[in-house]
Amino acid sequence: MAGSDDTDIQYLGLLAPALIALIVGLVIHSFIIGVNVTDWWKGRSVTPVDHIVTSLGISRMCAQFTKAIFIAISLGLRIHDVYASWVISIVYIFFTYVNFWLTSLLSIVFCLKISNLQTRLFLYLRGMIVHRTVYFIVAAVLLSAFNCVMPLTTGLPNLNREKIYNSIMANLSMHRASINYMYAYTVGAIIPLLFLIISSVLLFSSLYHHTTKMASNLSINLETYYSLMKFVSLTFIYNTLYFIGHFVCVLYYYFYCSHLTWLRIVLDVFPVLHSFYLIYRTPRLRSQMFKVLQYLSDFISQSKVTKGIENMEVVTL
Repeated sequence: MAGSDDTDIQYLGLLAPALIALIVGLVIHSFIIGVNVTDWWKGRSVTPVDHIVTSLGISRMCAQFTKAIFIAISLGLRIHDVYASWVISIVYIFFTYVNFWLTSLLSIVFCLKISNLQTRLFLYLRGMIVHRTVYFIVAAVLLSAFNCVMPLTTGLPNLNREKIYNSIMANLSMHRASINYMYAYTVGAIIPLLFLIISSVLLFSSLYHHTTKMASNLSINLETYYSLMKFVSLTFIYNTLYFIGHFVCVLYYYFYCSHLTWLRIVLDVFPVLHSFYLIYRTPRLRSQMFKVLQYLSDFISQSKVTKGIENMEVVTL
């Protein structure tokens, strides 16, 4: 009984932060999507960054929702359906790849728009990528789906063997599947990470050299450049830690055939924090957020006033 109670506490301890991250993430990502879609509906011009940020919000919201279902099935509900867990895992992996690619694409677009490099290749990439951002978003989705092909094609035969052979053969087949997944993840995630590193280094060095030259001119406000450098640095740190964390989960499953659920829950918090930072760094989103918070504050204050008046009327009667 004690062991069962400890297991129940562990399940609740893992499920509670996952649900909290899900609720907060859904609110933040829905806010980004809602503001951008509403503005586009009103006829506001759409920038490449708007396309990427909105697509990021959609992919992150879907990834969190998928992970919440996976945790509920594997931990909270204790429904050990191999096929359901496997399908949900593949969907989560797909949105994880999309997150990697879109974050890298955002960094590349920022580099091309802000960096002052004037080489022929750089100018060509600026004209090609910035004006065709939607096509690159679609390409990121297709590449993410392609990266899931290997786990998809090797997973079904392994699941079928698990129902046919004994546990030893099942463990061997799942071990081979984990090897294939480790190779697919390494290739599928490290390529966008390399693009992110290259674009971040180029943009940061360009901003650093520009601020160094302009530092002697006291009439120029360099706060915008410093904030951009901070944004580039934090995005780079976020994506690197996100990659390393998922790679640790893959290695752990490769050696122990078990999921590091607590680490995956922690990793799900990273996109939420990054999306919140995107809202803070984007003036239009930040302005809308302040309006929403002000509206909620006024609504709560009005509710308290109305409740106080009703209580006074009751006392008078």
